[in-house]
Amino acid sequence: MRVEPFGVDSIVHVVKRGARGLPITRDDADRGRFMRLLYYLNDEHQSEFWELDVAHLREFEWPKSWPERKPLVHVLAWTLMPNHFHLLLQEIQEGGVSRFMQRLCGSMSRHFNEKYQEHGSIFQGAYRSRTITTDRYLRWVVAYILVKNVFELYPGGFSKALKEFEKAWEWGVGTYKYSSLSDYAIGKTTPILKKDLTEMFKGPADFKMCARDMVTSRLEELAGVNEGIVFE
Repeated sequence: MRVEPFGVDSIVHVVKRGARGLPITRDDADRGRFMRLLYYLNDEHQSEFWELDVAHLREFEWPKSWPERKPLVHVLAWTLMPNHFHLLLQEIQEGGVSRFMQRLCGSMSRHFNEKYQEHGSIFQGAYRSRTITTDRYLRWVVAYILVKNVFELYPGGFSKALKEFEKAWEWGVGTYKYSSLSDYAIGKTTPILKKDLTEMFKGPADFKMCARDMVTSRLEELAGVNEGIVFE
């Protein structure tokens, strides 16, 4: 996956990997912080001490001392993996994706280094992206980000998840918190996500059917050359 050209209104699948395949989070506190970063750093306003500003607020409550929220991008889907993450982003301001990714990855590296007494970036080079060009591709990439990746984390791995699809689905929706799968699968509402994209599915059942189709019979096609689709 390479970085492809895009502009305002483009939808892009972004992947960022840890350096040398190493973990980019080590505990639930790190993973919870990643979720907060997706919300609080996605804004024109940037507070150097944002964590202090939100420390005593309810989850995803916007500080009264901050200007009205003006996001840099729409976050349409996301999954955090142990050594990388996947984001589906829509550029809504010129350069918004680049600015958001710089903030997100910079904050993660600084926090990781301070907490674990490490040095340097925790990431492997620049982020990689694929611009979404068709509705069909868009449906499949949502399922890929949210289901294929979460299923890789299912106890026993991806192959076991395929054999136990219903159990793996329940695990992904109810147990693994570090993904927006539940937003699509059961209509959960979190302020991280721009909900418009969920409307391309007729409902949770349609999304589940699409996801099942993708992980069981279309994975080889999605990794093929019909539309130049390349996933990592």
